[in-house]
Amino acid sequence: MIQVRVLAFGVLKDTLGAVAAAVALGDGATVADLLAEVERKHPGVVLRGIAVSVNAEYAPASQVLHDGDEVGLLPPVSGGAATECQLTREVIDADRIVAAAKRGEDGAVVVFDGIVRDNSRGRMTLHLDYEAYEEMALKQMNELAAQAREEFGVRQVTVVHRLGRLQIGETSVLIVVASAHRAQAFEACRWLIDTLKKTVPIWKKETFVDGAVWADGEPFPAGTAVEQADAE
Repeated sequence: MIQVRVLAFGVLKDTLGAVAAAVALGDGATVADLLAEVERKHPGVVLRGIAVSVNAEYAPASQVLHDGDEVGLLPPVSGGAATECQLTREVIDADRIVAAAKRGEDGAVVVFDGIVRDNSRGRMTLHLDYEAYEEMALKQMNELAAQAREEFGVRQVTVVHRLGRLQIGETSVLIVVASAHRAQAFEACRWLIDTLKKTVPIWKKETFVDGAVWADGEPFPAGTAVEQADAE
């Protein structure tokens, strides 16, 4: 027998619990076996379309688990040096971060500043709460930033994401790309925010005047989510 530690995030935390759970499995058990066991213990919970991490790395349904592994159950995510990535519970000072990114050799600095608005889908918003699988999220952010630098040829990438409670008008995510040429900076910035929202394990809970709900995440890229066929 083996025992793994299971962490649930986002909307799954509401149904499976916020505290890490120890799950016992037979030797040679896979991720698919674990999902089946969790669904057996929690009738009504469906774990299709989620992603799974094992020790902070995305894992397929067929991956064999070992005693002591830490497994994350990840619903679709809502979202210094040449690559700077940070998770923070402090207010993001966008002006300071943008100014710090500029260098004399840059011809352009492109900024995406995601801001908490006061409404969503026709409902008045009071505030947002962000949570993350922090170790994995920061690792994924750094990998995306490094990939953007290599693929688009930009000089610097800075990604800062807020966690905790955010008020209306505050910055939730800031992406700053500095480059010699504007075209590469625009392309890299757009790719970063689009990819971050699909792959980095950060979730958003929206509180309205008439209730609260976890924001729907974008589907994981092909090959990342655990599909029903994989678990059979």
